[in-house]
This record gives sequence, C-alpha cells and structure tokens, in this order.
Amino acid sequence: MDLGLAGRRAIVTGGSKGLGQAIAAELLAEGSSVTICSRHSAELEATAGELRRQAAGTAAGSASVVAMACDVTEPDQVAALLHFAVSAMGGLDILVNNAGGARPGQFGTLSDDDWHADIEVKLFSQIRCTRAALPHLRRSKAPRVININAVYGRYPDPAFLASSVNRASCLSLSKALSMELGREGILVNSVNIGLVETPQWQNIHRRSAPDVPAEDFFGQLAAAEVPLGRFGQPDEVAGLVAFLASDRAGYIAGASIDVAGGMGKFL
Repeated sequence: MDLGLAGRRAIVTGGSKGLGQAIAAELLAEGSSVTICSRHSAELEATAGELRRQAAGTAAGSASVVAMACDVTEPDQVAALLHFAVSAMGGLDILVNNAGGARPGQFGTLSDDDWHADIEVKLFSQIRCTRAALPHLRRSKAPRVININAVYGRYPDPAFLASSVNRASCLSLSKALSMELGREGILVNSVNIGLVETPQWQNIHRRSAPDVPAEDFFGQLAAAEVPLGRFGQPDEVAGLVAFLASDRAGYIAGASIDVAGGMGKFL
C-alpha cells in the first residue's frame, strides 16, 4: 500500500530488534528515512545494515536509515539523538516512542528501584523524546507522535504490575498531549499491543519456564488471554503505525488503538 510517506523523516526508539525493527522496516518500505536507536551499538548497527539490505532495490527509493546508540532514560543522550537524527535526515516528521520492556512482577516482589527503572523507560522516555522532538515537529508539514503502549494500561495484570500502572500513565500522557498539540496540527496517538512475539517475550520464556517448549509456553498464554488464540507478529503492529503516520490518518488524534487479537475485558 502506498501511504504517501515518501520523503518523510522518522525516529524509532527501541529500534534495534523486535517491534521497533519491524516499524522501522515498514516506514522505510513506504519511502520514509528512518533513524533508529537503542542502547546496544553492535546490535543497532547490525539491524541498520539489515534494514538497508531489505530496502535495496525496493520502492524505498532515496530513503535512508541511520542509527545511533541512545539510552532514552538519559536526557543528554536524548538531546544528542535528536540533533544527530535531524542533521542526518534534514528534519523530522514522525516520532515513534517504542522504547520499553516487560518487567514481570507482582506488588510484593517489586522494589523501589524496579518501579523507578520501569517508569523511566516507559513514561519518562516518551516525555523526554517528545519534548526534544517538538521544535522539529513544529517545522514539519505532517507531524506525528505515535506512542507504543500496552493493553495492560487499560486492563491491569497483577503479574505485570509496574507495567500496568506505568502504561496507564503513558495512555494519559498521549491523550493530554493530543489535546494540547492538536491545536498546532501535531497528531498524537497511542498503539497498544497485547501479546506480540518479540525478544522480550522470549526472555520471559527463558526466565520463567525454560523447560517448557516455546510453542507450548506461548500457546498456553495466548489460549488463556487472547480471543484469536495466538501471539501477534511485529509486522501486524507496524502496519498500523505506518498508517497513523500517513496523511490518510490526518483526522485521527488522541486515539488509543489496541492491536491485541481481542485481548482485554474492557469497552
């Protein structure tokens, strides 16, 4: 699908693997130049190389991909990322706040350090990246902020208590920003994932049930939680992100859209 994203310029945080990599690939395939970041330089450069190979000879045309190591919990590093990305791409149109991580744990197992680490990588990363991006988005003709959140923000799971609480804050941030920034034509939306097959879930499998085959582990979780009965794939989320970045979504602001196979007992 041609979404008219040729020539747009995007930043995808947490872009070295899993969902972030899939989002970067989707935007690149639609003709957008993309800057990806993560904390791990070697992994990041390998992903950037793979994205360039995928884009070669496709409709991506003159779109490019660059990468910079950045810990989005560090304000100085976020500022450096924005300077690097805007210099490399000539501006910024799309910010995808995808950085995050699953932190399993019930209330009694979570320390203050666990809570602080989780809120930094989820809520404050979105705050810092959006704040740093705003001067550049204000110069764009089609500015977008797309926050990747989780259905746990609307459907708390005590086994992921910190994530549930902090993702609810992220949903509130997205809505409030959409109301404030919408007056400037900056569209802010939230994409809320459920059980999506990513390296984070592979790590959870290794930590919590290493003796259970992956197919059985994921199948049991999906059967219990997801009406469609399976984990989602990263590209099933990435397609929605690309749509929200496009002009075809020009009247969508403040939306909170679940990509979760029907997961979540709420309206």
